[in-house]
Amino acid sequence: MNTPSTNPRLAFFQSVLGQEMSRSPSPLGRWLNGTLRAAEYGQLTADYRIREEMCNPMQILHGGAAAAILDDLIGATVFTLGREYAYTSINLTIDFLHAARMGEVITATARIVREGKNIIHAECLITGADGKIVAKAASNLMQTSVKLPG
Repeated sequence: MNTPSTNPRLAFFQSVLGQEMSRSPSPLGRWLNGTLRAAEYGQLTADYRIREEMCNPMQILHGGAAAAILDDLIGATVFTLGREYAYTSINLTIDFLHAARMGEVITATARIVREGKNIIHAECLITGADGKIVAKAASNLMQTSVKLPG
């Protein structure tokens, strides 16, 4: 079993629970600046406050910003698997289902659905404070030849 004691990447996420993601390995993740709420093997949950620069002219979460949250959290969730090599997205399919307004806090939960040797399938869901689904995504990621540091 892959545990925090044998998986330093999962241990890292668990060590920053409740904190803003300012130490994320992802520069985009640092800009999104979510707050990590839960970290388990194959699943992460984070809250994000919608800032003005994440909005369209109507002060609603921009689809591109929602896509960035979905894709970045899926990528971080793949890291919880503790794999030796980096993975890259093959695709990202998104459904935008409800508006979220500037100033609101949204919650994103990503989980690994299928953990193959070379292909990983993941899903992510963004919900508003009212429980409505803002957006959902599915992604397939492929192992690269880039070896991750220790």
